[in-house]
Amino acid sequence: MEAIKETNFSFTGQTGFYRGKVRDVYYFNDKLAIIATDRISAFDVVLPRAIPYKGQVLNQIASHFLQATTDIVPNWVISTPDPNVTIGHHCEPFKVEMVIRGYLAGHAWREYRAGKRQVCGVQLPDGLRENDKLPEPIITPTTKADQGHDEDISREDILRSGLVSEQDYLNLELYTRKLFARGTELAAKQGLILVDTKYEFGKSNGQVYLIDEIHTPDSSRYFYSDRYAERQEKGEPQKQLSKEFVRQWLIENGFQGKEGQSVPDMTDEVVSNISERYIELFEVVTGRQFEKRALDNAINSIENSVKENILP
Repeated sequence: MEAIKETNFSFTGQTGFYRGKVRDVYYFNDKLAIIATDRISAFDVVLPRAIPYKGQVLNQIASHFLQATTDIVPNWVISTPDPNVTIGHHCEPFKVEMVIRGYLAGHAWREYRAGKRQVCGVQLPDGLRENDKLPEPIITPTTKADQGHDEDISREDILRSGLVSEQDYLNLELYTRKLFARGTELAAKQGLILVDTKYEFGKSNGQVYLIDEIHTPDSSRYFYSDRYAERQEKGEPQKQLSKEFVRQWLIENGFQGKEGQSVPDMTDEVVSNISERYIELFEVVTGRQFEKRALDNAINSIENSVKENILP
């Protein structure tokens, strides 16, 4: 099953390279080119097999929502010249990720179920069930780890440690709430509930920018709004569109990223199913039909698009 697992380019004028869990990043002084590969990670571990079209899905959903939020906060994007490529401003990232949750799901639910009533310093009421709507959206930041696991952190600890200045952090919180409100509105138009998501920000020349991807299945969780209330009333699992189904498959097969655990075998059927779910999410979230790029010459196409769009 053909997929874009990695790139290994060497461009004229290139000043650096970074390989993240999913993205390959090429630096060019004040600009960078980010290539969304088909790698997939869960529990902060890159899984052994790449998922066809996953990178294209992420890149194009991010482009869709970044364009829809430029009135809230400027973002890093200059152009998206290829289905898997985004060219943008090189920003110095803040060392925290701004996670915001409207519902008790995923990591927050696992913490709550274990008896914790505070998440990142935010107090939660007793008596909540999995996937219940929270009284109001809560911000639960994490540290941004270059390697290994991101860690929950409270607003107080962020300010105390100096990870972000108080004024910048207040701006990040404001932007986060406005972006989540916009994302919630856009999701509702597609029959979806934006459950939780994360935003990353950076600075360039003193200006705060929204960076990375937004409202994608790797950074967000969606429920179908149809029958949400009925499912909650009956205690049934919510029908959702997110990467949570990948995490659940791993958990069911004995893997949660813990020491000594091995990633279960990902058969062609499993890989194909994940690919189809990502494409489904693209079409539902954006309301557009997904057009699969040709994968047989994708690497050359990606390389040429960077050369043509980032160099003088």
